[in-house]
Amino acid sequence: MLNSFNDIIEAARQKGAQIIVVPNPETDDVLLLAEASAAGLIIPCFVGEGKAIKAMVDGSSLAAEKYELVDVHDPHHAMDRALDMLHNNVGDILMQGNIPTQMVLHALHDKHKGMIPKGGLPSFVSVFSMQKKEKLFLVTDTFINNHPSVAEKQQILSNALKLALIMGMKAPKVAALAAIEQVNPGIPSTLSAAILSKMSERRQFGDAIVEGPLDIDCALSRVAAERKGVKSMVTGDVDIYLVPEIDTGYLMAEALVFFGKMKMAGVVMGTSKPVILNLPFISREDRLIQIALACLLNEEGGSIE
Repeated sequence: MLNSFNDIIEAARQKGAQIIVVPNPETDDVLLLAEASAAGLIIPCFVGEGKAIKAMVDGSSLAAEKYELVDVHDPHHAMDRALDMLHNNVGDILMQGNIPTQMVLHALHDKHKGMIPKGGLPSFVSVFSMQKKEKLFLVTDTFINNHPSVAEKQQILSNALKLALIMGMKAPKVAALAAIEQVNPGIPSTLSAAILSKMSERRQFGDAIVEGPLDIDCALSRVAAERKGVKSMVTGDVDIYLVPEIDTGYLMAEALVFFGKMKMAGVVMGTSKPVILNLPFISREDRLIQIALACLLNEEGGSIE
């Protein structure tokens, strides 16, 4: 089981270098991938204006490492070319580069060139490293789906469970979060959490144990949960926090980073190949963890559908 970010990097290194495709890279991307390349995680493949990219590479330590360059004069075509490479298995991982996030997400959904399997749903899983003990936990969805339905939350949870399994969590404990710990027809998040919990009882999520609805104090403290009449092996020992909607998820991720001073990495799940997004509050050091995480995903058969 992977218990720390160092564990993720070491596990990814043992899998061998993956080809990471980056359309329209910036200097920071080149410097980051130079570090990832030196660590034996990846072989960079840059797609974009050749002369500009070559100048960035020559000014970095990556010049001494192996890399690939696909010259595309029109920057608007770089994303399409990158997706073609991934579809043709020339590349293993897509990293955002200097392309607006919404444009990347739109491209992923394209019916012809996108990377979302039919009937699939992409979601963003944030991975956090606890400070007081060596443990990793997941929070989802923290970026992509605004107001998911129960069916969409089922897919979002399934995506996170696939990542948890790759990280060695054999029977992950899931807290389906809501504003309160009681089912209240007037609060939709409590209803969806209760439905997912019942689905878990009937083993629709395999060995995972889903408890909900749980408010945050019940999820974090077994003492608080029992005081409120909630008895569950999930409380106080959560592996995955399933948030009700994007406001909660994104704010929770930012709060844990800025107020909690926690280290965070994240990856898009539910795509045919791993996808790395550049979220503004993820540090340079933690972006390296994202690359390692994507390498682990790709090694699981090259697909995380």
